[in-house]
Amino acid sequence: MSHHRPSFLPWHLLLGAGCVACVAWPQPGRAATEPVVLALGAGVQRMPSWPGASSHRQTAVPYFDFEWPGHVSLSTQDGLHVDLVDGRALHSGVYGNYQWGRDSDDLGALRGHIATLAPRLTLGGYLEWQLTKRMDAGSDLSHDINGAGAYFRLYAEFDLPAMGLLQHSIAVSWQAMNRAAMRRYFGIAPAQAETLAVEAWQPGAGSQLAELEYEVFLPTSQHTGLAAAISWGRLLGGAAASPLVTRFGSRNQLSESVAFVYHL
Repeated sequence: MSHHRPSFLPWHLLLGAGCVACVAWPQPGRAATEPVVLALGAGVQRMPSWPGASSHRQTAVPYFDFEWPGHVSLSTQDGLHVDLVDGRALHSGVYGNYQWGRDSDDLGALRGHIATLAPRLTLGGYLEWQLTKRMDAGSDLSHDINGAGAYFRLYAEFDLPAMGLLQHSIAVSWQAMNRAAMRRYFGIAPAQAETLAVEAWQPGAGSQLAELEYEVFLPTSQHTGLAAAISWGRLLGGAAASPLVTRFGSRNQLSESVAFVYHL
């Protein structure tokens, strides 16, 4: 079962880290029943214009998925996982991911009033339990490589019974942020609050997002297929109470993606 997939990620930012991990980690024999997976493709993603926005942006995205069971996986959906513990039911190791930023072109009425945010890579660790053949649950904790933000996530994923050729799954997750990350994305400094005619907002650490996701994969030939996902998230805690969300955005966060995939 694959790791929970939050969204498409810029694959070129994680590819170098994945290559280093493959070389650095010892490589025991791989079971013949667990082949290496490599898939390439391209698609489109529709997601909130910025974290907490009610508007959306549509972006063309690449699709890349490399999985070497028991060793390493790297994908534009799941980020980087390097397996350090690969038991029958318990898996843990190094986890790398990507946090979207906030572009000026997507801010709309907020442009010039709040700061744009550059995207950031995060690095940390993960722990995952294979509860049944169809269900797993886990957690990951990561920290900005070039910043002070920290992120903690709990998730569970269940593979639904196949419907003919259609493969599908559902996933639920909950994420919390430390104070630095919460204020970076949802805080409002006094000077900004004055120009926006709202109260200054400096949230602390706590719950940030609960999310439900549905994924499908439909093979179109022996090597090709269509992958699609839709997720609905609900902002929580200090994120949901931010005037950026209550006055200019939405607590509900909806994302969709579809890609054409070729399995090598």
